[in-house]
Amino acid sequence: MSPNHALRALRAVAGRELNSFARQPGRLASALVRPLLWLLVFAAGFQNVFGVAIAPPYETYIEYRVYLLPGLLGMVALFNGMQSSLAMVYDREMGVMRLLLTAPLPRWWILACKLLGGATLSLAQMLAFLLAAWAFGIEFSPVHALAALPVFLLAALMLGALGLVLSVYVRQLENFAGTMNFVIFPMFFLSTALYPLWKLQESGAWIVHALAQYNPFTHAVEAMRFALYGQALWPSLAVVAGCGLAFFALALWGYDPQRGAPRRAPGGGPA
Repeated sequence: MSPNHALRALRAVAGRELNSFARQPGRLASALVRPLLWLLVFAAGFQNVFGVAIAPPYETYIEYRVYLLPGLLGMVALFNGMQSSLAMVYDREMGVMRLLLTAPLPRWWILACKLLGGATLSLAQMLAFLLAAWAFGIEFSPVHALAALPVFLLAALMLGALGLVLSVYVRQLENFAGTMNFVIFPMFFLSTALYPLWKLQESGAWIVHALAQYNPFTHAVEAMRFALYGQALWPSLAVVAGCGLAFFALALWGYDPQRGAPRRAPGGGPA
């Protein structure tokens, strides 16, 4: 694969994702409405219920809406990753994925182009949500937000790779809604998107605390939270990068066309 062919494939595959999004302006509005409702309604109701600290020790308390911001950025990326997965299932049913996978290019590069296109959309929607949150009075440092863009992109890549894995095992569009409910809501609620880990431990929710600790979405949210304060949470960044690579490897294995091929006996007939 020459660099010229690789760039042409990237432009075609990722460009198709971006053009599809551009033709549907309602997708951006729907992507922003959900987290904005959480930010403006949920946070207003629970502002005085939670005492929110960034991390131990617990002296540095912050406004709950500010605490909620990274979790809602993760929500934007999570839902867009699932939306990209749904598009992959549709493409497979329509035969588009079969055509892509039979192209004279490595499978890993074709899937990487799909992933990069979806992650770029996630990053654009996250930036749009940041601007909307700023317009509603949520204070954050623009310099830290710009410096946090690589962390946002890393989180979007991990969640997009998770969407690729789901598109392997969801065979029909009709089954996708149920699968999303079993993935999105546990990942979001069993994380630090809404409340810090120490609150779970303090309240005695040991099982939820343990699940949240091992939830990759928790590490994505915490990495973004620290990045918005100009800090790097290296353990969480390593977990997000490792999970992203693992999810992509599983998707690459799942989209292997030889895996579903019937084996043949030495004589030439079916095994």
